[in-house]
Amino acid sequence: MVKRWLYKPIPPKEQIETLSRQLNINQYLTAILIQRGITTYEAAHHFFRPQLSDLHDPFLMTDMEQAVARLHYAIENNEKILVYGDYDVDGTTAVALVYSYLKNFYPHCDFYIPDRHKEGYGVSEAGIRYATENNVELIIALDLGIKASDMVKFAYHQGIDFIICDHHLPDEAIPQAVAVLDPKRPDCDYPFKELSGCGIGFKLIQGYARTHREEHEIFDYLDLVAVSIASDIVPINGENRVLSFYGLQKLNQNPRPGLKALRDISGIKADQDVSGVVFTLGPRINAAGRVDHGRAAVELLVAESEDEANEMAGKINSTNDLRREFDVNITEEAIAMIEGNESLRTAKSTVLFKNTWNKGVIGIVAARCVERYYRPTIILTESNERITGSARSVAGFNLYDAIEQCSDLLEKFGGHKYAAGLTLLPQNLAAFQQRFEEIVAATLTDDMRIPIVDIDLPIHLDLINPRFFNILKQMAPFGPENQKPVFESRGLQVANSLSSFKDKHMRFLVGQSGSDQIFTVMAFDLIEHYARLQNGDMFRMAYTIEENTFNGNTSIQLRAKDIKFD
Repeated sequence: MVKRWLYKPIPPKEQIETLSRQLNINQYLTAILIQRGITTYEAAHHFFRPQLSDLHDPFLMTDMEQAVARLHYAIENNEKILVYGDYDVDGTTAVALVYSYLKNFYPHCDFYIPDRHKEGYGVSEAGIRYATENNVELIIALDLGIKASDMVKFAYHQGIDFIICDHHLPDEAIPQAVAVLDPKRPDCDYPFKELSGCGIGFKLIQGYARTHREEHEIFDYLDLVAVSIASDIVPINGENRVLSFYGLQKLNQNPRPGLKALRDISGIKADQDVSGVVFTLGPRINAAGRVDHGRAAVELLVAESEDEANEMAGKINSTNDLRREFDVNITEEAIAMIEGNESLRTAKSTVLFKNTWNKGVIGIVAARCVERYYRPTIILTESNERITGSARSVAGFNLYDAIEQCSDLLEKFGGHKYAAGLTLLPQNLAAFQQRFEEIVAATLTDDMRIPIVDIDLPIHLDLINPRFFNILKQMAPFGPENQKPVFESRGLQVANSLSSFKDKHMRFLVGQSGSDQIFTVMAFDLIEHYARLQNGDMFRMAYTIEENTFNGNTSIQLRAKDIKFD
């Protein structure tokens, strides 16, 4: 697939030189910092040396005082508390965090995860009934609830109060809960808007601990927050950088039994970074809610003994294997549907429906279809006499806005710019497919149809050495808004050892004209360039710089993101 290389503007030379002298680091690395908005010595210090003291005061969040006061009242009066969360990684880690924290000192609490297949996303009537039957007086809703006005009202009439901890965009009307913690509500001046759902739960217990207990207790839960930040693809800057930095330390040095068990069963030996969480731990935690029930994920994450955790991790790993099978089979069906239909092949969007598809994996299938066809995609299936779906977008296209323009055809919807969920009645399916395609066709530009490779800087291979790489590593954790730097080098040739594997990947040694430096390159999904590389053609390459450890030896290698020939 042809990709478009976009070069970030190189900062002014004088600015680079000044900050480079102050920091005593390479000017190329300084330029990368400035590109990320780090323009002063003080900002660089906070970036390279994040501190827990950098976390914002939780009481800067609208309704935090009310939330802490209501939680304390419940505890003082021995009320039954129900911790209620979504079935995905963000929701289950959030529930595990708040529930575990409370259980340490308060026995009258329980947790609830809705059944994806029977109840769907959000606060459900079944969940409220469960709370009523179990004499719950306070529900703490995590990673959901911002659009649950009707359910909050229903619960109130049952004698149940709500504290909502959510990070999704609200409707015009905020639910009439005791407290609604959501930095994205328009009347909230909290300095950082991009916390995960689990991150909001963390701020709630931080507020409670600061007021009624010891704040240091809460930092033991940062491994859960780090997993949520990585898996929910939220920006890893600002407060999230601090939470991720210390959360990954906890995950790698002293994780809770459930996360340790998942690491062990996944065969992970090296320290986990954000990418490692996204591709190993996250999918396994998600699998419980996708294929079976999200409650199993919470039970694993709150496990107190290694034996208990290992047993549950084994079951969840088996569930993940089943998830993979569903994922592969449905993706193949979806691709066959597109390839077998001329109008689907040439459309600007993909909207596919089959009533037998597993609801739990349609989001993954949507992402797979985007990877292949690179256009806004919605995968739909049937659930509880409704059609429900997951949507994924491409860079630059606001998927949420496009779906919102179809709101009169939908029962409900929610999400973000690049990922969303929706529910509609079967009789509205054809009209929705047509409307969505029309909206995408009118707003999706030709440039948006071409995958982008963002390039930070062009460099010469001679620049790459252990000191350069060591400073580069300190820019982690990497993720949205702080991606791993991508470099471009020109005048390259295969030096030796060109080989392919799995019919789609390559490995080779690369050299550059005028340089003695030779690096190993891993080129995933770039087999289309094999013949020209074999011919010895000169090329330029966009790549990241990685570390590889093999047989106890650690070396620097390059990971190709794209190759173009001169």
